[in-house]
Amino acid sequence: MASTTETLLTLLVGGARSGKSALAVDLGRRHDGAVTYVATCPPDDDDLRARIARHRAERPGWPTIEEPLDLVGALDAVPAGELAIVDCLTLWVSNLLARGDDDAAVDARAGETADAAMRRQAPTIVISNEVGLGVHPSTELGRRYRDVLGRVNQTWARRAGTTLLLVAGRAVRLDDPLALLGKR
Repeated sequence: MASTTETLLTLLVGGARSGKSALAVDLGRRHDGAVTYVATCPPDDDDLRARIARHRAERPGWPTIEEPLDLVGALDAVPAGELAIVDCLTLWVSNLLARGDDDAAVDARAGETADAAMRRQAPTIVISNEVGLGVHPSTELGRRYRDVLGRVNQTWARRAGTTLLLVAGRAVRLDDPLALLGKR
């Protein structure tokens, strides 16, 4: 039997173009109820504006909350009972760092925001990139970003009932390693 946590918070993590957003949209279409999309990407240039328009066209006519920084507020604004899809933590972390938040502040905000998602009485699907599998960043900022996002992903994965790693449109369930070893 699935736990309440499993039904309420799902984290989809993977590389760029791995199928995370497509799966989230598919799950939203299959959801028996209303869906609100929470987008964290600010339309800062023509390329981003075109990508955002393309993503909107791929989704049904769900309401969208565009919020690059205040995910707690955005989640609180999703009507009660509606599935929330948050796309994505990757850009949210980037936005916080660009604003000048230090690592400890981002780590704390990640916990607060994941807790807000857990308090919802309806399912939440959260998308994030796994950036630790690629080339070691050559700049200090790149390494900092990779490290902070890695910690944020771990924070959300600890709270999520289901965490899926997506690769090439396929998913692998990620389980708590201590539970797998019988050490929990």
